[in-house]
Amino acid sequence: MNLLVADYFRSLKSRNYRLWAAGALVSNIGTWMQRVAQDWLVLTQLTQHSASAVGIVMALQFGPQLLFLPWTGFAADHFDQRKLLMATQASMGLLALALGLLTVTGAVQLWQVYLFAFLSGTAAAFDAPVRQIFVAALVGDRDLPNAVAINSSSFNGARMIGPAVAGLSIAAIGTGWAFIANGLSFAAVLGSLWLLRVDELHPVARAARHKGSFLEGFRYVWGRPDLRTILVMLFLIGTFGLNFPIFISTMAVKVFHSDARGFGLLSSMMAVGTLSGALIAVGRKRFDFRPLVAGAGLFGIGCALAAIAPGYWFFAAALVITGSAALTFTNATNTVMQLSTEPAMRGRVMAIRLGIALGCTPLGSPIVGWVADHYGPRWALGIAAASGFAAAGVAILYLLRRLERVAGIEPA
Repeated sequence: MNLLVADYFRSLKSRNYRLWAAGALVSNIGTWMQRVAQDWLVLTQLTQHSASAVGIVMALQFGPQLLFLPWTGFAADHFDQRKLLMATQASMGLLALALGLLTVTGAVQLWQVYLFAFLSGTAAAFDAPVRQIFVAALVGDRDLPNAVAINSSSFNGARMIGPAVAGLSIAAIGTGWAFIANGLSFAAVLGSLWLLRVDELHPVARAARHKGSFLEGFRYVWGRPDLRTILVMLFLIGTFGLNFPIFISTMAVKVFHSDARGFGLLSSMMAVGTLSGALIAVGRKRFDFRPLVAGAGLFGIGCALAAIAPGYWFFAAALVITGSAALTFTNATNTVMQLSTEPAMRGRVMAIRLGIALGCTPLGSPIVGWVADHYGPRWALGIAAASGFAAAGVAILYLLRRLERVAGIEPA
């Protein structure tokens, strides 16, 4: 039994990875506190329950993932990963503290939330690709799938704790303190990066600078039908499906008439699903297109159930299903794309992945927010369900075409 547990969490044998995982858990709790507080601040304090305003905040927060796409991947492949992470993490921490001080003093305005969302999103755009590929330097390629799954478990464990704590703190002492708590939480991950034993990091192939290397990642992905298929799936779900700040906040306020605690609990219920999906992924040793198809299809089912939920707790249960499916899908895209990509190209390929998954949210969130405002949040969730079913269809079509080529029916 002990051997089974040890194998299940084998990445934690590495001292460097244990330090990183501990710091990331604390920081992730703060991040989820801020996300809930930011949505609540915009929806209930700075606007009259405007889902469109929440959509604009999301667009500004995730837009830099797409806007700075070539530069973020280039930085991840060419710069010192540890030092780059320290710079991005420190920037996000300072921005959270500044927004918290504005909110606590009562000086915050909607345009300031928009500005901080964009600045924080810009720092996150440079942080996300290098943070994902830095895991390989901590544990090596052999344990990479396990480490990615543990990262997801940590992130979603924090997702279960952070929103609940945020809901309680908003009700008790106000929204601004959630931002300040997030800013302080970045000290944990900065401390873990500082304490890493650099000589124990696994060697990672570095990309050589040459003419055309800036856009080389796009050419690489375009020449890989499997990667193109995954990115199309990510575009569909990332653009129209991963808009849960809008879905949960509007359903909580407009349909179920919940307070901040009820809103925070719904966010935590979705995290129960994502955490369960992450824990299942920890034990998985093989990643292919099967979890992609299953995750996308189940995501569509979960969103459809959430759209027709007759009551608060039915909706909460549907969020558990949806969260598990979303994690299964996104975690599989991460691992499959990393392990099937040349090490020297990983930063740029992962930047493209994140640019599509998160950067296309600005395209969909204003649309989804407009639908929620004019037709109701249930119709917005219907769009999310359709995106999951469409993504599953894209994967099935790719697999059928691949089977035809293997069988010799269609020339390669």
